[in-house]
Amino acid sequence: MGKGIVLLAAGGTGGHVFPAEALAFKLKERGYSVHLVTDSRAERYAGKFPAEEIHVVPSATIGSKNPVAVARSLWTLWSGMRAAKRLIQQLKPVVVAGFGGYPTVPPLLAATRLGVPAMIHEQNAVMGRANKALATRVQGIAGGFLPEGGAIYPDKTVTTGNPVRPAIIAAAEVPYTPSHPGEAFNLVVFGGSQGAQYFSKALPTAISLLDDALRVRLRITQQVRPEDMEMVSGCVAKLEMGADIAPFFTDMAERLAKAHLVICRSGASTVSEISVIGRPAILVPYPHALDHDQAANAASLAATGGAKVIPQSELSPERIASILGHVMNDPEKLSHMAAAAKLAGKPDAANLLADMVEAIAAGKTVSEFKRTRA
Repeated sequence: MGKGIVLLAAGGTGGHVFPAEALAFKLKERGYSVHLVTDSRAERYAGKFPAEEIHVVPSATIGSKNPVAVARSLWTLWSGMRAAKRLIQQLKPVVVAGFGGYPTVPPLLAATRLGVPAMIHEQNAVMGRANKALATRVQGIAGGFLPEGGAIYPDKTVTTGNPVRPAIIAAAEVPYTPSHPGEAFNLVVFGGSQGAQYFSKALPTAISLLDDALRVRLRITQQVRPEDMEMVSGCVAKLEMGADIAPFFTDMAERLAKAHLVICRSGASTVSEISVIGRPAILVPYPHALDHDQAANAASLAATGGAKVIPQSELSPERIASILGHVMNDPEKLSHMAAAAKLAGKPDAANLLADMVEAIAAGKTVSEFKRTRA
């Protein structure tokens, strides 16, 4: 069993699972066994997540004011906590680490009640509801963008950054090479699990407004929803230009490495990956995100000069075309943005987070951990 078992808990979306996956690789390198507890949505990650076993525990969110729905959710949470308690008693983990999302609540509550060291990692600049509910109970809080000084719990908080996948670390080794007038210009556009629909409509229109001399330079990678594939592909065919359109790209890290400009949403993982690789970006926060966390994430990168943030309500196809027209003929500006983005990146986040996990497992306080870093 090596150094013992670490139990990671994460909601079943990429934003929660990917940082947990990056940490899991580091912990296994250090001699720990890793187990993941999540919900049924995360089964799609089972093939690549480096866990000894993936456990599904019942959970629910209390988002309704209907008394019957609230009672049902509370019963599910109670059942999940009992199941998590049995799992923890069986596995005897040295530490339990949560990565947000409501499936983390039962295992983290069970861990704290059983006296097992516990910590949470918050990817965003604004703490999510599940992590807020757990923050008072855990020994440590790691933050992707949470500031240590201005955090709600400064004595518990360490700004580790967000762990990124090995493919992103490899892509970070590729230097930014500007595209000069007349040369091919690689544009990468994606909207994540929420919000790709907007780009599917806005981008083809914007490209149609460009001068021919600019349009022929564009090489586009665009992630679109399956239901938008036919529409976007048809628009691209009419414009007679080079483009790869797909619902998902397995080589997105390599495509980001080749990008001269990225237009995308500002989820925590996205902002972290762009900054680690060091690529200039137009960030368009998802306007319906809970707690406006995407706007806060975007602001953190914009503050360094590595990205420009534009609200969706202000980003018309005409404005996208205007921006492209300017930056495609200003390689120096994009090079400066790329360098600023890279300075904001935290490529060592997974190692730092693994250090913190080991410190919490050893019974150290966050204050003691910070002193060892100083």
